[in-house]
Order: sequence, then structure tokens, then C-alpha cells
Amino acid sequence: MTTHLARSRRLAAATAGVAALAAATTLTLAAPGTAAPAPTPDTLTSSAASRLADSLTDGERGDTAGAYYDADSGKLVVNVLGEAAAQRVRAAGAEPRNVTYSQAQLDATQRTLGERAVPGTSRGMDPVLNKVVVTADATVKGAALDRVRKAVAAQHGKAVLERTAGKFQPLLRGGDAIYASSGRCSLGFNVVKDGQPYFLTAGHCASLAGTSWSETQGGPVIGQVEDYGFPGRDDAIVKYTGNVAHPSEVNLYNGSAQQITGARQAVVGEQVQRSGSTTRLHGGSVQRLNVSVSYPQGTVNGLIQTNVCAEPGDSGGAMFAGSSALGLTSGGSGNCSSGGQTFFAPVVDALSRYGAEIG
Repeated sequence: MTTHLARSRRLAAATAGVAALAAATTLTLAAPGTAAPAPTPDTLTSSAASRLADSLTDGERGDTAGAYYDADSGKLVVNVLGEAAAQRVRAAGAEPRNVTYSQAQLDATQRTLGERAVPGTSRGMDPVLNKVVVTADATVKGAALDRVRKAVAAQHGKAVLERTAGKFQPLLRGGDAIYASSGRCSLGFNVVKDGQPYFLTAGHCASLAGTSWSETQGGPVIGQVEDYGFPGRDDAIVKYTGNVAHPSEVNLYNGSAQQITGARQAVVGEQVQRSGSTTRLHGGSVQRLNVSVSYPQGTVNGLIQTNVCAEPGDSGGAMFAGSSALGLTSGGSGNCSSGGQTFFAPVVDALSRYGAEIG
């Protein structure tokens, strides 16, 4: 009796297991044509987003048009043209966004607008708008402003015009921090070249202020400019000639410093900080990359545009995110009372050009 009951229970259990397996199989095969759910975007730090953006928007395929970092969600959004690009972007952990204009179209638009640029204007591709944004400062008025408006209108929707208060200019002024014969700037980042200590600053500091730099006005020379570029680009490398400390860090003007361990490209949308000898430490976000700015002295290309404020004397100072060096303060408009825009020369470009490294 007991044996028969045990066999009955085992049979019932086996039958239930087969039924469950059949049900599971039926559930799996119920919709053979249903596509697998799309991967969800990864949550990234701004540093990780920068590296991913570089790999996905290298321009070789021609099916992306820039990227930006959503700091609130931690997602990297990549502009795409076509489903193949969208699938590649999803698989890499970013969020694809279909747009109208390709990177090549917008690059051509930016070049066209820069061919006869009006001083006091900047031009840069905005990945959020998927357009080239032309910004005119307060000095652009009358016939010059009409000319800018006509040039923007001629791009048939691929460009827009914005205005900004103040005047686009290199942020150079006499005062404290690092001094040359004709003005004051700010030290950017300490670097190493051929085993020797150097520092980076803005090219216009060398062009407009001088090539010998001191810690105090009229004090002993601590560094001599070895190479620089301005206009066209805006960076300089200075070789230390004096016996001074040169740690790889940025002054936070609160009694502490941020250690800098490397350099990378900025990514649109990330939060950054800027340290300078006039206004000390301020923060904001990256708005555009590869921006061209027409200063009174000439046009500078390849800049990073931000909404971080800066004032004369902050030129050459460090723009960074955490331990990553990003940019050297070039110029801008406005001030740290009313706000404004500031442009930065990319540090990675300067390091590559001069054969130096953070150290």
C-alpha cells in the first residue's frame, strides 16, 4: 500500500514537471518573431562618457553627428543617421538619437561661416540642436550684424544666430600670479617633456604679454616660453628655468588642491571647474566642442565652449573635471558677476603637439 502510494506521488510529480517544462517551452516559443528588447544605456561617469564618445563619433563611418552627456541620468546620447548606427550605439552602451544633419554637413557649414567671419563672433556645432550656432558679441552691430544674419540664413536651417553680452577677447591683464613684461596670466598644468619640467598656459599670453615668466611682478624668472601658437590655436609650453616646486595639481583656492593624473577630451554636457588667478575657482558645463572664435587679434580654432565665467588675468588657467586635465583658458565674454561664456584650448591637443605629458 505504501509502495503504491509512493509510486503514485512520483508519477504525479513527474507529470507536473513535464507540464511545467511544456508550459515554459510554449511561453518561450509563443512569439518567435518578437525582437529582443533594446539594450538600456549604461550609467557613465563623464570620463567614461568622453572615452565612449570618442570611439563612437570618430567620423570614419559618417553616420554619427556628435554626442553629449546627460549629467542628470549619466547617459551618453549619440546623434545618429540610420538604424545601423543606432544599433551600434545601443550595443556600446549609449543612447542613439536620430537627427537631420550629418557631421560632414555641419562641418562644411562651420567652415563656410568661418571663411569671412566677422570679429566678435564664434562658430560651433551644438549636438543638442544638431546645428551650427553662430554667437555674436555686443560689438557686432549695424552692417556687420546684418552680414552675420545673412550668412546664417544662407545655411538653410543648418545654423542659428545667438547674441552674448560683452566682448570676445583674450583674458589678459596685469596683476599677480605668473607675470611677463606686459601682463599677467595663470598657469595651466604642470607637464613633463623629455624628462624635464614644463607648464602649459595660453598662447596669447606669450604673444601679447611676453615669453619670460615670473611668480611675482618683476621677480626672478621661473620659466621661458619654448613654443606657442596664437592666433590659429591658443596654447604655449614654458620650460621651468627656476628652482620652484611644480606638483601635478590645480589650486582650488580654499587651502587645498586637486591632483591631476591625466588629460582627456571634454564631452558636451559634463560639469567642469576652472581655476584662475583673478576669479579663482568657478564651475559650469561644457556647451560645444571644436569652436572657432574670432578675437580682435585673429581667429582661434578647435576650442571648447563653456558657460563657466572668467575674467582678465584668468588666461591660461586650468579647466578640469576631477583628476582629468581638459583645457587652458583662452578668452570669452562677460564676467563672474553677470556670467558669460569662456573658451578653452584642449589640453590633449597641446600635449600631442609639444610631445609632453601630465606629470
